[in-house]
This record gives sequence, structure tokens and C-alpha cells, in this order.
Amino acid sequence: MPTLVVETAKLKCSFGDSSSDLTVTSNTDVSSEGQKAATVLDFMPNANIMPFGNCSSIANPQVASATAAAQGTLTPQPCVPAVVAPWAPGSSVVNICGAPALTDNSKCNCMWAGIIEITKAGQENTQVGG
Repeated sequence: MPTLVVETAKLKCSFGDSSSDLTVTSNTDVSSEGQKAATVLDFMPNANIMPFGNCSSIANPQVASATAAAQGTLTPQPCVPAVVAPWAPGSSVVNICGAPALTDNSKCNCMWAGIIEITKAGQENTQVGG
């Protein structure tokens, strides 16, 4: 069964070179183990999802430009998350403040082809369905 994600969750992007932290802004009332519970609406770049170090996706215009300037040698650039849609799938049975609870099996996509995953839910004891 999926685990509820809370504010101290750790995230990883498939094109980033470091992990990132989740910041919960969609909920101020519901907590688990003393930390704010996340919802699928906690997906905003630089508000909920912080940068992942350097980006190595050639779909990122900054990386493409730097790589071209280096005669085709991949040249990672600072990550600027470009997420435009909520996490999916989220819980099918638990809503928090009107939105599905964020679960540790949820993912979201960066416009630059990265897949953002939850590597640590921030707590281990509260499980939510689907």
C-alpha cells in the first residue's frame, strides 16, 4: 500500500545530479508524524519542488545551448524545474483539503523530459490507499 508523503520528503529527477526536498503549501491543517501532509497539488517549481543540482537533459534549452557551444560535449547546466502538471496518480481514497493525498508512488514530469520521483516519503507509518 502506498505511503503518505509529508514535508520532509526527498525527490529525484532522472536528469538531475542531486536530490531535492519537497515543500508542502497545499495544506496547513493535516499532518502525519508532526509534519504537513502533501497533496498532488504540491508540484510548483521553486515553491514545492526545488532544483536538482545540474540538469543533463538535452531537451533543456540551456543544456542544448551549452552543449552546442562545447562542440557537442554534453554540458550540464543548473536545474530549473519546469513542472506544469500535478503529481500522478495520488491516492484514490484519501483527499486532503479537496485534493488527492500525495503518495510515494506518484510521479510528475519536467518539460525537459525528466521524471521526478519520490525517493523518501518523509515518514513511514501512515499508508493511504491507491
